[in-house]
Amino acid sequence: MNQNEKDFEQKEEVKEQMAPDAETAQENTAEGKTSEGEGNALAKELEEAKEQLEVQKDKYLRLSAEFDNYRKRTMKEKAELVLNGAEKTIGSILPVLDDFERALQNMEKTADVNAVKEGVEIIYNKFMKVLKENGVKVIEAKGQPLNTDFHEAIAVIPAPEEGQKGKILDCVQNGYTLNDKVIRHAKVVVGE
Repeated sequence: MNQNEKDFEQKEEVKEQMAPDAETAQENTAEGKTSEGEGNALAKELEEAKEQLEVQKDKYLRLSAEFDNYRKRTMKEKAELVLNGAEKTIGSILPVLDDFERALQNMEKTADVNAVKEGVEIIYNKFMKVLKENGVKVIEAKGQPLNTDFHEAIAVIPAPEEGQKGKILDCVQNGYTLNDKVIRHAKVVVGE
């Protein structure tokens, strides 16, 4: 074999060796196109995700501001209730105060004790009616068994009869409930 033939054979071998590399290169180029297409799809998905994030962020900020406004409004309403909560009750008591003022003026002009007594009783009954309308009730005490939820024993004396042991013999100061909650315990004397 001569030199030219040897060179030719070497060139053919190199071509054969390079042919698979060329096919691989073409495959890689085709895959590159696919990767580039996938890259575009990923970029599009990323952009959509960013848009959704912005929408959710906007909703969150609006909701947060709305809740803050609600909280401030309810705090203001609560403060107003605390300051003006007794307005209805005081408004219902004012006519009784007017009656007391008229009674005091009439006491100076009259000498009839019975008329003054009747007037005070009428005012007392009117006042108790107003209190009842506002949820205030007198705690029943005399003759009842001692109940520490409603009564406060300030004295214990020997019971005049056996059946009065452990029962309330006298009420020194009335107790009151407001809407079934004790606001003042009745001060009582209990028999032992």
